[in-house]
Amino acid sequence: MRVLGIETSCDETGVAIYDTSRQGGDGLLADALYSQVSMHAEYGGVVPELASRDHTRKLLPLIEQVLAEAKMTRAELEGIAYTAGPGLVGALMVGASTAHGMARALDIPVLGVHHMEGHLLAPMLEEKAPAFPFVALLVSGGHTQLVAVQGLGEYTLLGESVDDAAGEAFDKAAKMLGLAYPGGPEVARLAETGDPKRFRFPRPMTDRPGLDFSFSGLKTHTLTTLRQHEEAGTLDAQTRADITRAFEEAVVDTLVIKCRRALDQTGLKRIVMAGGVSANTRLRERLAVETQKRGAEAFYPRGRFCTDNGAMIAYVGAQRLAAGERDVPGEMQATPRWPLERLSTPG
Repeated sequence: MRVLGIETSCDETGVAIYDTSRQGGDGLLADALYSQVSMHAEYGGVVPELASRDHTRKLLPLIEQVLAEAKMTRAELEGIAYTAGPGLVGALMVGASTAHGMARALDIPVLGVHHMEGHLLAPMLEEKAPAFPFVALLVSGGHTQLVAVQGLGEYTLLGESVDDAAGEAFDKAAKMLGLAYPGGPEVARLAETGDPKRFRFPRPMTDRPGLDFSFSGLKTHTLTTLRQHEEAGTLDAQTRADITRAFEEAVVDTLVIKCRRALDQTGLKRIVMAGGVSANTRLRERLAVETQKRGAEAFYPRGRFCTDNGAMIAYVGAQRLAAGERDVPGEMQATPRWPLERLSTPG
C-alpha cells in the first residue's frame, strides 16, 4: 500500500510516501521537509498564524516534489495519512483539509494519526530497527514522556513532565543566554566550550521514586546563576559557556536517570529515544553507556527524522491504513491535545 504522509503540526511542513510492500526504511520512497525556523526566529518562538499560512503555501508544492521523486502520479497513491494532533489547531487543519480533499478526489482512504506515535515509531525507518516490546523516551519541544510499548497502539504511559518539556527548557535557557531560536542546537554548541566541573545544577525529581519529570526549577536555577554573575560583573563569555554546560549536563543526567529506572521497572532490554531533543549528542552518548551497562540496546532515528517530518507520519499511517483503519468520510480530525495512551490497537 503506497501512502502519502503529511505533517503540519507546528513549524515544519513534511511530506513523504511510504510503501508497505517493502520492509522498514526501504519502504520510504521519497520525503521532503520545509522548515519555518528562520521565519519564526525573529519572534523567538512559533507564531501560530504565520505557521498556518506557510503550511498552506508550501504543502502542495512539496506533495508534487515527493511524487516526482517517487516517480509516481497522484492516481497511484492508495491512501493518505496526516497529523491530526497534538499540535497547533490552525496548522493541523491545513494538513487535514488537504488530505481529505485529495482523498475524496482520488477515492482513496484517509486517516489522521497521532504526531507522537510518529516520533515513537520513527526508528522503524532505520536499518537497525527495534523489535517490540520496548521503552520509549519521547523528548521534544512540547513533550517529555516515558512510554512502555508492547506493539502498534499498545502504549502505557510510565512518566511525563509535570511542567516544561525538556525541549521547552532548552529554548527558554537559550533565550536567557541570548542565544538564537531554536535553542536546543545553540545550547549544545555553546556547552561544548564550557567547563563541566565549574557548576553543578540540580537534577530535578531524581531524589525521589517515580518516572515523572520537572524542568521549571532547573530553568529558574539557571536564570538565578546568570543574574548573580551579571550583578557581580563576572558574566564573561567563558562563564556563559560554563553555565550552559551545567544546564545541559543536568537535563541529560535527569533524562538518563529516568530511562535507567524505566528499564529496571519494566525489565525490558530495548529503549527508543525520539523527538527533537533526541538529536543531542551528549544525551545519545550517555544513554548508550547506560544501556550497555544493563545489557540493553538503544535505538534512535537518524538526525533529520528526530524533528517533525512527513516520513514518520507516512510510516505510521501506512501501518494503520493497511490494518483497515479509516477516517469517517468528510470528518477531518484536528486535536490540539491528544493523550498518546488513548490510541487504539488496529485490527
